[in-house]
Amino acid sequence: MQNSPIEKTTYVSTFLGNRFYPLEPRIDKVAIEDIAHGLSFQCRFNGQTCEFYSVAQHSLIVSALVDDDLKLAALLHDAAEAYLGDMVKPLKILLPAFANIEDRVTDIIAQEFSLDFSNYSPIKTADLISLATEKRDLMPFSVENWEYLNGIDPLPEIIKPMNPFEAKSAFMLEFERLLAIRKTQLT
Repeated sequence: MQNSPIEKTTYVSTFLGNRFYPLEPRIDKVAIEDIAHGLSFQCRFNGQTCEFYSVAQHSLIVSALVDDDLKLAALLHDAAEAYLGDMVKPLKILLPAFANIEDRVTDIIAQEFSLDFSNYSPIKTADLISLATEKRDLMPFSVENWEYLNGIDPLPEIIKPMNPFEAKSAFMLEFERLLAIRKTQLT
């Protein structure tokens, strides 16, 4: 069975002009600036926060909470969202095909940056700590029980949301710092 003409031409343009083909999925060129830009301009929780708070800033917090050997993977744990968007969890559950596409895009990004997500438990714990902190600081009217945060306490520091340009810059700087550390460890 041949692909339809729509499937061959359906793509999402990135900030740098690369193309992401969600129906395949494939990315012409995975570029960290596309990832940083996309995550910096996406608000967490579908924008239902008291201030703009980006996925990029969330990723920086998660990365800061894990051991050094996991920091780069933690920084890029939501990188697929730069191409797919930050879909809220209830919709992800209803759309299992989306989760499959997200997993495939994550695999592409992991391969590009030589990441290993097999030790994901510490990253997930850091993600939940970040979530508990975000709920406290950015969603003051939230009435959810958030029972899946069982035993997870928020950070003592209050989140001060960055604007998209600050978040992108901080994300890029942290990526370059972690990449430099990785290179020195390999030599």
